[in-house]
Amino acid sequence: MGVYHGAKCKLCRREGTRLYLKGERCYGDRCAMESHAYPPGEHGQGRRPRKETQYGTQLREKQKARRIYGVMERQFRNYFKKAARRQGVTGEILLQLLETRLDNAIYRLGFAPSRAAARQLIGHRHFQVNGRIMDIASYSLKPGDVIEVRPKSKKVAAIKDTFENRRRTEDQPWLEVDEKAMKGRVLQLPARDQIPVPVQEQLIVELYSK
Repeated sequence: MGVYHGAKCKLCRREGTRLYLKGERCYGDRCAMESHAYPPGEHGQGRRPRKETQYGTQLREKQKARRIYGVMERQFRNYFKKAARRQGVTGEILLQLLETRLDNAIYRLGFAPSRAAARQLIGHRHFQVNGRIMDIASYSLKPGDVIEVRPKSKKVAAIKDTFENRRRTEDQPWLEVDEKAMKGRVLQLPARDQIPVPVQEQLIVELYSK
């Protein structure tokens, strides 16, 4: 799968909102949205706002969701097709599929400062799911699944420091955290009001339904 290696702050500026792609930096004054809250590019600051078309608005929402969760276009489209085949509200199911990715759950649990960092830690085999080592960042979690840091990885500074300083005010009700054991459990699939992402998923559904 392709991976974006460009400047992450440009993605936030392009979407006009914080996507929290760089961990703790995104919460403070060092965030690019504080000092450069305009689109990137040579003419970004002085450019007149263009009238957005319906297609352009829908496309921006899709790009925003892709960038938040760090997935490429083909993978995102496959998630949408999977959501469309299931019974229920397609947009909400799409976000549930993205939220229950292993890399996102590890980020939500506070084991990694960002989803990108979570993917790297997963690739280095620092986590296990239901007692088995898991190195697939896109692994889809189900209610009852237990995610934990491998015993020999609990002293890894990148994990330990992030977990100890994690933002407890952002705990997710669909995840249970055992701080002492450094593990978490999926309690249920997240409802839409439990998914704190600034995305209008209905616009994505409209885009792919054309």
